[in-house]
Amino acid sequence: MLAKVLSSALVGIDAYVVEVEVDISQGLPSFSTVGLAEGAVRESKERVKAAVKNSGYHFPPDRITVNLAPADIKKEGSAFDLPMALGILAATGLVPKTACMEALVLGELSLDGLIRPIKGTLPMAITAREQGLKGIILPVENAPEAAVVDGIGVFPAASLGQVVDFLCGVTPIYAYCMDKNTSRPDSEYQHDFSDVRGQENVKRAMEIAAAGGHNMIMIGPPGAGKTMLARRLHTILPELGFQEALETSKVYSVMGMMPRGKGLISVRPFRTPHHTISDAGLIGGGQIPKPGEVSLAHNGVLFLDELPEFRKNVLEVLRQPMEEGQVTISRASSSVTYPANFMLVAAMNPCPCGFLGDPKRECSCTYLQIRRYRSRISGPLLDRIDIHIEVPPVQFKDLAGSKEGESSATMLDRVKKAREIQARRFQRMKLHTNAGMSSRQIRKFCVLDSQSDDLLERAMEKFGLSARAHARILKISRTIADLDGSEDLRSSHVAEAIQYRTLDRRMFR
Repeated sequence: MLAKVLSSALVGIDAYVVEVEVDISQGLPSFSTVGLAEGAVRESKERVKAAVKNSGYHFPPDRITVNLAPADIKKEGSAFDLPMALGILAATGLVPKTACMEALVLGELSLDGLIRPIKGTLPMAITAREQGLKGIILPVENAPEAAVVDGIGVFPAASLGQVVDFLCGVTPIYAYCMDKNTSRPDSEYQHDFSDVRGQENVKRAMEIAAAGGHNMIMIGPPGAGKTMLARRLHTILPELGFQEALETSKVYSVMGMMPRGKGLISVRPFRTPHHTISDAGLIGGGQIPKPGEVSLAHNGVLFLDELPEFRKNVLEVLRQPMEEGQVTISRASSSVTYPANFMLVAAMNPCPCGFLGDPKRECSCTYLQIRRYRSRISGPLLDRIDIHIEVPPVQFKDLAGSKEGESSATMLDRVKKAREIQARRFQRMKLHTNAGMSSRQIRKFCVLDSQSDDLLERAMEKFGLSARAHARILKISRTIADLDGSEDLRSSHVAEAIQYRTLDRRMFR
């Protein structure tokens, strides 16, 4: 007796169809799973056996063999519980075999036959549509994710018995219809730039960073407001487009971090990993590769507070995703690529005690301590950070004043206008912001007049800036011009951009 049920598994953030083949033959009672099944899949036999019995069905006391095809790719997770159980019931004749081949079946079974939620529903639903299947049967909690995909029926089920009755035509399961409000962006953020008193120069730098998608680092003493400013950066970023939201949601779906009842991630992510994080936790990896914080921050902001406190080997692995917008994790058996197009925002003190250069508090650090502290951040990493800005202590008059700062909504309007200019500029290219321009695009869109060219040449010689810093200055100048609505780059734009690159040379030489 042989039966087949269609299911799905993940490779990176993409899914592929898995045929769950169940064969029941005479012999001593046994239950074996083949097809490169990992731990959770191998353990499913106990859950399946208990769920079938506790749902009121007969579990055959024969030799049961389950094959997960294709057999040369590792399978993990608990999503194969439900298709295995249905395959056993189909092999015994309780469920029509043809019904099991018309839709993807996904779900983890509890011992009493209830269906628990799983990870990765969104990419699996996309795969089901691409394969031309009629629908997807899945846990109730995962229905909003799958319903984002048009052109496929989503049938949420609460128990094994409900699925069996549905496939036998006894009781219908109505297709899930997504409430459009669940995919709309949240109208308000918890934070707003109007809460920030003073620091107008830093807010200007953050507006430039948001407009051009530039990475930035803030250097200042404790209590100057670095973290407060960073937590408000994503409030001035444009709303996620549908394609961006879909890409980000696939990462969160694979990790099982999709907000309950939401079909898509509606706001740009803001990730703040602790400085004790490992390189695998930041970039992704593990024995079975999983996305890291850089992928969870895809199309959003990655904030690294107290940057020198991160281990140096952890920081160095940021170089590839910062340049390429993706991260590739290679293992002996496979290689997966995760998206990692994020804005990096970092914060640090000027020295271990934090008071170097403070006019009111004396620094207690020795020269050797300061040098060792700063050496934790390499020059190549700093070169990849576009904007370096000093955050001075806030003056008392700014703290005590009743006047509110400029709101995030006002800043967002200017950022949107600059992004619209960039969208028209890069409409025929796979590019969205100035920060992603290549060398050829920089030469095309960042043409300097003689005065600006002389100014940049003097700055390069005086501060000893690298070729990469030269490219960063031109990109920032282009963004500043876009915020001004100027087609041409003027010397004022270049001069402002240069000041965002001199801080690292003054502080770290």
